[in-house]
Amino acid sequence: MIARSFTCRAVASLLLMSAGSAPLAAQPSTPLTIGQAVESALRNYPSIRVTQEQMNAAAAGIRLAQTAYLPRVDGLAQVNRATRNNVFGMLLPQSVIPSISGPVLGSNNFGTAWGSAAGALVTWQPFDFGLRGAQVASATAARDRAQAAVTRTRYEVSVATADAFLTVIAAQQTAQAARAAMDSWQVLLTSIHALVAAQLRPGADESRVQAEMAQAQTQLAQAEQAIEVARSTVAGFTGLNPAQIALTAGKMVDQLPPDTPQPALEAAAHPLSVEQNATIAEIESQLRSLQRTNYPEFFVQGSVSARGTGLLTDGSRLGGLNGLAPTYQNFALGLTVVFPFTDRFAIREQEAVQNANVRAQQAQAQLIATNLQTQFNAARVSLAGARRVALNTPVEVSSARTALQQATARYQSGLAPIDEVAQAQRLLVQAQIDDGLARLTVWRALLEMAAARGDLRPFLAEASQ
Repeated sequence: MIARSFTCRAVASLLLMSAGSAPLAAQPSTPLTIGQAVESALRNYPSIRVTQEQMNAAAAGIRLAQTAYLPRVDGLAQVNRATRNNVFGMLLPQSVIPSISGPVLGSNNFGTAWGSAAGALVTWQPFDFGLRGAQVASATAARDRAQAAVTRTRYEVSVATADAFLTVIAAQQTAQAARAAMDSWQVLLTSIHALVAAQLRPGADESRVQAEMAQAQTQLAQAEQAIEVARSTVAGFTGLNPAQIALTAGKMVDQLPPDTPQPALEAAAHPLSVEQNATIAEIESQLRSLQRTNYPEFFVQGSVSARGTGLLTDGSRLGGLNGLAPTYQNFALGLTVVFPFTDRFAIREQEAVQNANVRAQQAQAQLIATNLQTQFNAARVSLAGARRVALNTPVEVSSARTALQQATARYQSGLAPIDEVAQAQRLLVQAQIDDGLARLTVWRALLEMAAARGDLRPFLAEASQ
């Protein structure tokens, strides 16, 4: 599945461990909500156009299968100049030696004469034991499966775009906490510099704060780099220039989603299940079509033809342009029946293959339903846990801020070393990161539940407000 698991500390660690820094992009354009980003991806992402054209091809396959109901009309016109030697005997069916009509002359003469032929043959199957209907049904099932693939692709692109959107917002929250840490260290550095200048504190304390501030600058650069990387991912889905992408989190940063009861999962309605069921239906229709190929084929045929020759029955030639125009006409009307006697052995094995394919796809459908239920259950547990964390992080931030204030006051009074202040500052930064990501974690868990259901519309409508 495209949706990825997400925890506050895992994302924070990933953002803060990224190596190097990148320059910030130019001023972005009008901010996009998460719903607008998904809509842009559904319009522009190439894989959706790929599956759409595959569906169009499958729809054309239905019309192709329906042409089998039409009579077949073949026309022929031929002019040649050839020898006239003919012999008794039989040739097995082949396509190399041309057939010759006329009496056997008993001589071997290489003189040539003109010959011509023209004709038309109409062939039509009055009934076929349901074969053509089964072929049309198979083509229709292929179209339905292609349509389900389009829906599934749109679902996957929507989930991936929403996930990338939340990753950008998470990176921005981490960068915001890093900037707050920078400001706090700057205030502390100013205060310590004054104390050191007044020889009330050793110079080592100022160096320690400068080192902590440099580390905070590195963390900020890494967080800004993570923002640009995540924005590039969103740009890949939406088809926009990364430098022109700005995202607005809406209420996701400040508010939790409503704590409403979550309905049970309906796995059969999920795009993955719908596509899998369409695949099963397609294979079953191919099996039914195959089962109808072991019947005799009946063809009503009508033919009109004419031939011309520059030869007489005694072998002499008429000369001139005789034979260039058809001068002898024939017509025929009849019924032809073709019995595929030995095909039944191959057809029986093909049916066994298709039956095995049906059973394999049915097992795959059960696996998909199981995985969806597992994903839904995990998302429900994650949602409940994320809500509890989000309710606790404000207390964590408040306590860490108070601890920093107290540590700073003790240090300025000479009652605590600089290490206590540094530890309190790091604790506050981590608490701010946890608090900034806590509400996003709840929204991401809600996204995972929507992804398990296969319908992101309620989530996008709530998150875009």
